[in-house]
Amino acid sequence: MGYLNKKEAKTITYTNPVGGMTRIGDPFVLKSRGNYYMYATSEPNFGFKVWESPNLVDWEEKGMAYVHFDQPKKWATGDFWAPEVVEHNNRFYMTYSARNLEGHLQISIAVSSDPLGPFTDLSTQIIKQEGSYIDGHIFIDDDGTSYLYYVKDCSENIINGKHVSQIFVQQMNNELTELLGEPQFLTEPDANWERPHDEYQWNEGPFVLKHEGIYYLMYSSNYFASHNYSVGYATAPNPFGPYVKAVENPILSKDLSLGISGPGHNSVTVGPDDETLYIVYHTHTIPDAPSGNRQMNIDRLYFEDGKLKVDGPTSTEQKIKVK
Repeated sequence: MGYLNKKEAKTITYTNPVGGMTRIGDPFVLKSRGNYYMYATSEPNFGFKVWESPNLVDWEEKGMAYVHFDQPKKWATGDFWAPEVVEHNNRFYMTYSARNLEGHLQISIAVSSDPLGPFTDLSTQIIKQEGSYIDGHIFIDDDGTSYLYYVKDCSENIINGKHVSQIFVQQMNNELTELLGEPQFLTEPDANWERPHDEYQWNEGPFVLKHEGIYYLMYSSNYFASHNYSVGYATAPNPFGPYVKAVENPILSKDLSLGISGPGHNSVTVGPDDETLYIVYHTHTIPDAPSGNRQMNIDRLYFEDGKLKVDGPTSTEQKIKVK
């Protein structure tokens, strides 16, 4: 529970995990209209819950933001994963992935006039290429150009006998309903910590930040239900790359001595002071038995000499600056 620190009236405190929710994954936080909204893999059979907070610390479940049964077209059968929401032209656009009627994982765009929803499908299966695709992330650049970063999932992406999840990007139209141009390959597992020789390999959960003209592509690697699920990043001079992975990766990883397992699939939001950045990520609810049962955490994220750094993962009391 967050409370005002009387000695320093400009801070509140928290201890990870935050929010009290379990059995979620892939937490994404949107700051809009003075509040925070969190969307997560939460009802994988039919949709997504949404939570609301005034300060990033105290969260209230607000019901379902998206329900597949309520859509005009029932295009999916399950595996509703990794929702993200951006505010664009006074509307809210959700990206998510689900399994289509043919058995492939595909990305859809849904829209709402309210961050709490309900969201209605706008462009189902926005990616036209064959295969399975997950983890759509919309990045809108300073000039207003929109991009969709996404993952070609390892379930159907077999390279030299290995199942490999790779990250791609394409430009979007201004309405966020179509992709333009050809897919641009960005990253795949190749560093030792990403276990590039395993039968199954992952670069997934892309999230892009821009800082002083440089694009920072954050991603997660390794199996989500393992202790080793971790976050790294790569940098590029433009949204299409080429992206170079940081030598100090991973920047967020397990600390089993603190009961922290599998930190990953992150988003980033700005704090209540409108200045400090926070990384939002999940960890395993039961560290000794990593699974899809996960919980939400937040920690400070910052830039130092061009490098992206995290004050975490933490399990002790932390402070958040407020106005």
